[in-house]
Amino acid sequence: MEFDYHMRSQSSESSVVGGNPISIAPMMDRTDRHYRYFMRQISRKTLLYTEMVTAQAIWHGDRDHLLGFSPDEKPLVLQVGGDDPKQLATCARIAAEFGYDEINLNVGCPSDRVQSGNFGACLMAQPALVAECVAAMAAASPLPVSVKHRIGIDDTDRYEDMEQFVKTVAAAGCQRFTVHARKAWLQGLSPKENRTVPPLRYGDVHRLKRSLPHLWIEINGGFKTLDQVQAQLAHVDAVMVGRAAYDDPYLFAESDRRFLGETAAPPSRDQVVEAMLPYIDFWTGRGLKLNKITRHMLMLFAGQPGSRGWKQILTERSSKPGAGVEVVQAAIAHVRAQAAAIAAL
Repeated sequence: MEFDYHMRSQSSESSVVGGNPISIAPMMDRTDRHYRYFMRQISRKTLLYTEMVTAQAIWHGDRDHLLGFSPDEKPLVLQVGGDDPKQLATCARIAAEFGYDEINLNVGCPSDRVQSGNFGACLMAQPALVAECVAAMAAASPLPVSVKHRIGIDDTDRYEDMEQFVKTVAAAGCQRFTVHARKAWLQGLSPKENRTVPPLRYGDVHRLKRSLPHLWIEINGGFKTLDQVQAQLAHVDAVMVGRAAYDDPYLFAESDRRFLGETAAPPSRDQVVEAMLPYIDFWTGRGLKLNKITRHMLMLFAGQPGSRGWKQILTERSSKPGAGVEVVQAAIAHVRAQAAAIAAL
């Protein structure tokens, strides 16, 4: 088995970032490089994001570890968090050097840790500072700069407040906005609660697109099916899917044909597994624990015969020392046996 691996992509060119109507949200502890490679075996063209990486980490940390990716993950956006224009400008330059297709500034995360660093959703209260950050990033790099934000924070959640925020940031050089259609309560709700408790206000995002038709407006929040994505595209330019992309990854098997002009049939779940084996062999051969990859694959057979056994085998065996592709092969053999048994009835 062979896997063609490169730490950095050799090109920042992409044919589908600027007009991609569907993406998978950046999610902490979920959208790491192994999840993204796995998703690329299901959808070749859906726009992917990294987990949020802080500007401080990029300045002081191991950049190859933090930012390295396989070229097969593209088109790919680096999401960063920070409030220092100088640091963020450096991040934009580094993102271009690594071969990312776009850099996105997080102005939506409501966690206490993010607030203490003065970035994430709390920056919605400082549109001039966000604009300064965007301008610095745009000047430092050829990459497009986008912003992901909420419809509001705390009691500053009128539509007019959001529109003014977007206008201010757009004037600094940002043309792409991903809007999580819930406000964020910076005090009193956990990050998890902020993903579900504040009501969705899709109408505000639709209104933003009508008001500012020259901007690319993407909506995020609560979408679980491709039919829901399709319905939203009548009102906005793009739709970002979050938790559903992790809980049911094979949902995206039809996204390339439905939204991105692909004509070939999507891979089967079995084919996705087979495509992952060389990648797994590469990384486990370099000391990575198997469960760092297979944890992202647990829901591949959601709703299918053998799903329980698939998850059980991967969960129980992938954490053992020396575990490798043979564990995944055993798990897929179980799924195939279950399917054959049902077919024989």
